[in-house]
This record gives sequence, C-alpha cells and structure tokens, in this order.
Amino acid sequence: MANISRRSALKGISAFGLTGATGMLSTLGAHKAFAADTTGYKAMVCIFLKGGMDHADFILPTDTASYNQLANTVRPSLFNQYNSDDPSSTRARESLLALNPRTTEGLEGRSFGAPSNLTAMQNWFDNGELAVVANVGPLVEPVTRDQYAANSVVVPPRLFSHNDQQSVWMSLGVEGTQTGWGGKFADAVLRADPGHNAQFTAMTMTSTDVFLAGELARQFRAPNNPASGLKLETQRGILGGHANADETREVLARYLSDSGLAGDAVLKQDYSAANVRAYETSQTYRDGIANAVGISTPFPATSLGGQLKRVAEAMQVRSLFGVNRQIFYCATGGYDTHNSQANALPNLQSQLVEAMDAFRNAMIEIGEWNNVALFTGSDFGRTSVDNGDGTDHGWGGHHFVLGGAVNGGDFYGRFPSLDIGSQDYTDQRGRLIPTTSVEQYAATLGSWFGLDDGEIAAALPNLSNFDQRNLGFMNT
Repeated sequence: MANISRRSALKGISAFGLTGATGMLSTLGAHKAFAADTTGYKAMVCIFLKGGMDHADFILPTDTASYNQLANTVRPSLFNQYNSDDPSSTRARESLLALNPRTTEGLEGRSFGAPSNLTAMQNWFDNGELAVVANVGPLVEPVTRDQYAANSVVVPPRLFSHNDQQSVWMSLGVEGTQTGWGGKFADAVLRADPGHNAQFTAMTMTSTDVFLAGELARQFRAPNNPASGLKLETQRGILGGHANADETREVLARYLSDSGLAGDAVLKQDYSAANVRAYETSQTYRDGIANAVGISTPFPATSLGGQLKRVAEAMQVRSLFGVNRQIFYCATGGYDTHNSQANALPNLQSQLVEAMDAFRNAMIEIGEWNNVALFTGSDFGRTSVDNGDGTDHGWGGHHFVLGGAVNGGDFYGRFPSLDIGSQDYTDQRGRLIPTTSVEQYAATLGSWFGLDDGEIAAALPNLSNFDQRNLGFMNT
C-alpha cells in the first residue's frame, strides 16, 4: 500500500469552488526574506494555451525571402492548406498585419506580422501595449543543436510530452511537482505582507493546475457562476423549500463553518479546517461579486471569455478581499494541432485575441489597465516542418505579454533562422531550441510584480545559468 502523506491528502480536498489545502503545512517552510514590494496594486494574469501553440503560425515573416522560405520550403503542405496564394487568405503575405517593432536590432532585415484575422493584436502592438517574446521555452541552461545532440548539457526532462511540459512550464518540474512559480510569487507577497489575504492572492478561473500552488498561497478556484452557488441562508430550495427546513439549513451552515468538530486527530483537524475555509471563502467571494457594481464591457461567449470576465470581476472588488497583489490563472485548449490546423487554429486565435481585447477594455473601464500584465504560456511550440495537415510537438515558441505597464511595441529575445539545419533547431523535424528560458520570462514579470532578486532566485532556481535576468518587456 502506498504511503499517503498528510500534505498529499490535503491536496485532494476541495469544496465550493476552493481547491484543496495546498500548502497547509506552510508554517513549516523556511521564511528567509520579507522584501517584496506590495504597495499599490498589481495583477498577473496567465493564459495557458493547452496542447502546444504553433508560434510560427501566429507570428509569420513578411519579408519576401523569409516568407517564401517558410511557405515553399519548410511548410509547403500547410500553406497549401491555407490556400496562401489567394490574396484573401489569412496567411497570404500581402494580407499579413505588419508588426513594426521600435527596434530592429538582430532582425537582419527580416520583418514579421500576424494573420489578418487578428486586427486587435496589431492595434495593441502599435499602441505599445503588446510585447512579443521570441523563442521561449523550458531550459536548465543555454543549449545549442550540437550540445543537444551530444547530450553534453542538461535539458528539461521528458521533452515533447504534453503533461510533463505543461508542468515544467508552470513549476519547472515534471508532472507531480508540488509548487508552481506563480504560487511561489504569491508566497513571497504573503511573507512580505502577513496581513495580505492568502485566500484571494492566487485565483484560478479553470482547473487547479500546479502553476498557482504554493506553500502559503491557497489557490482559490472561482465558480463559473457565483450567483448560482451554495447559499444556505437565502436559497430555500436547499434541503426543501418548506419553512420547517430553515432550522436544518442553519444546522448545516453551522456544521460547515465549525472547525472544532474533528476531535484531536491532527489530519482530521486540518481536513476540517480546509473545509471550513473553503466554505467561508466561497461565501465571501460570492457576496463580493453579488454586491459589485458590475462591468459593462461585453465579453465573448467563449470559455476563455468567461474566465477573463471573472478575473475582471474579481479585480473590481479586490479591496473587499484585502489584496494588493493577485495572480490569476486561465486556460484554454485545442492547440494540439497535429491535423486540420488550417481549419482549427484561425478560430482558436480569434477566440484568444477577442477575449484578451475584451479584458483590456474591461481593465480600462475599471481603471486597472496600467496595473495588469496578461501573458501567455503553452506546453511547447510546434515543429517548424509540417506533417502535411498540421504540426507536431516542438520545444521553443513565441509568447505575448499585454498590458498598460508593458514595454510594448517591440520584440524581445531572438527570432530564429528559418534554416532548420542551423543551430537554432534540433536535428528532428525542426524543433526550435529555446533561446529565452521560461525562468527569464517569469523573472521579468516577477520583478515588475514587486519581488526582489533574492525572492526571484528562490522561485526560479535555474535563472543564475543565464546572463540576462530581466528581458525588459515590463515598465518598472
């Protein structure tokens, strides 16, 4: 029989929209630094694109030589699927939306753009609100094609595996790792400001993935519809609508909020405390949202649109929750485009950009746009070489950071050559080798969020292997 640790058991507890008691034993952890700056308000919002987002079908070359190389040599079948010779195609060179960066150093005469269905993305870039971070991926240390082939450097474990690489992106470890770098950032905030509300510092609008799991931070899973949740005091239908059931409802409410029912057993006490906290936090969240003025900005009726709307609603009532720093997690799937990529990906891209644009407008409405960093992550990029109808699992990929505090209108990192025989790629199917690590990407966000160098280093242990710790895409 497997040994079940107290921590492992607590991780499984969930009730009324609150994930389990991740990090219930936080008081046993080391508390080394209390230096995070929590003045004012700042929020990080992660959008994780599950399945592996194809970076080269999101940011495309627009100069003639590079475009022709991609379309005719590297991905001829995929561009044929897009009917790219038709000027009305979203992948036709003449229809691509130019992304003109403020600096062109390192581009070597190349230019880039976005598919023609993503007009809002071009507008953000032109407005200086969007940064494109090139070739990001999990790394332990810098690596070249020759080093990778010779196994002469350490690389992340289990490359190209969905579950493991999702975990590596979020936690720097394979599936089963206990804490994520988002959770560690939240922990730093809570250590620096003990009065900060741990219940609403780390909030997920979807599944309780490892990204927000910390030692002090308690990942709160916001309900899809706060108004429809369990409210024993007002919903007469619960346990029966007759007045005689009121007493029963009151007894149940007292039971759910009573942490003294577990006796002397330590594990039972922790389990009971987690359930009580779940019940009370859920009620606090629902009451806060119910009493808010509301946001008038319309959001698209998609899963991601709904998630970002709930993020905006939670931010609107943050003062009621007692938080100056928040980290949110959203996720959307469908990016594992082994086939039918030309049919599936444009719709996914439109849904992503429409939801992000609605969130931007909502932030402007409530006056928080300059306090937000919205950023993408994904399992991995896709292979540069197509498979005839799609692309396969890759490694590095381009990502986006959007917000009023973003040093946007520019490219960060290094765009690779399109020569799949170069040092930029592995020797199989043109898998792009990252030149910017997830930890550099995260460190740049963490510095803006208020963490000091020591706190960032503690959360991102491989960061010291890279020369550049801050990529500069956030205004400090």
